[in-house]
Amino acid sequence: MTPRIDYATTAPEAVRAFYGLEKYLSGCGLERSLFELIKIRCSQINGCAYCLDMHTKDARAAGETEQRIYTLSAWHETPFFSERERTALAWVERVTRIADGAPSDALYQKTREQFSEKEVADLTWAAVAINGWNRIALSFGNVAGTYQPPKSHA
Repeated sequence: MTPRIDYATTAPEAVRAFYGLEKYLSGCGLERSLFELIKIRCSQINGCAYCLDMHTKDARAAGETEQRIYTLSAWHETPFFSERERTALAWVERVTRIADGAPSDALYQKTREQFSEKEVADLTWAAVAINGWNRIALSFGNVAGTYQPPKSHA
């Protein structure tokens, strides 16, 4: 991929606003490991190599196992994810693939069995955030392989 626009310099207010959402999500109470799974899975669906590189590195730095990272695209076929994680992944996949139909009432009810209303809202905002970052990275040519996790993740 060829870099196109340095969007952080070109539209710094928009980037700051997006980072505001990220700051909210990092403190909302949902598990960090769950957020990393969500970021990886949505990035897989959207085909965003830059975000996949970033979030697999962040997940590893936070202690995620290689086995779970490698099998995330087939999570529904593995025993490696908890029921809570599986429910969150099903929810964010539907939010990511919204053009194929909104989340069904059945999926919402299943999600509510595992998550509070606020947590469902936070899961949805997490999907919105990573889907937005995927679209930014793909549109403006972020190059995969250039990201290194912050030392604070270790």
